[in-house]
Amino acid sequence: MHLSSPELASWRVRLAALAAAAGNDSDGAHDASHLERVWRSAQALLAHHPEADALVVLAACYLHDLVNLPKNDPDRAQASTRSARLACERLTQLGFPPERLDAVAHAIAAHSFSAAIAATTIEAKIVQDADRLDALGAVGLARMFYVAGSMGRALAHPSDPLADARPFDDRAWTLDHVMVKLARLPDMMQTEAGRALANERLERLLAFRREFAAEWLGEFPEADA
Repeated sequence: MHLSSPELASWRVRLAALAAAAGNDSDGAHDASHLERVWRSAQALLAHHPEADALVVLAACYLHDLVNLPKNDPDRAQASTRSARLACERLTQLGFPPERLDAVAHAIAAHSFSAAIAATTIEAKIVQDADRLDALGAVGLARMFYVAGSMGRALAHPSDPLADARPFDDRAWTLDHVMVKLARLPDMMQTEAGRALANERLERLLAFRREFAAEWLGEFPEADA
């Protein structure tokens, strides 16, 4: 199915409505805008993989967060498999092609970092990469601080923001999350195009981290003599 096909456009409207009904818009890091960004990133990756089923990718992009548990919830690792089951139920009610349901379920279940489920299809790899791209770059940075703030975590360690002389601890210091998790994402990307985009976005995150630390510690460039 071509990315510009009327059938795909029609399903996009229905899938967006289904996702909206889940009521996750109160979470600014996993709201409707997040789903739209993931789908846009997935389209960029699909352009490199014409063999992939675009309808499967579309459905998984819009429904991967149907069950959205907080980052610190003890059942967080189960959220993607719960989303996959619920998505299949809802898609069946919508008359989604039954032969594609298993592929959608796998793509949803495998997208999650915490679930640690290996993506075995090109569709699942694209969805996983697209979701992780949204954790990088400027938007990813904003999402990181949004989530950390909702959990009451401090911005950074008061005297050692870059963890030069201490272990990283992103449960206490938000800035540490860049190195604890986000810096690992490019090497975990499943597609070449996803890896290239992830590396570009990570560079911006690392530059921000350095600038943040300098301002945090009150380091200013020396004035010209």
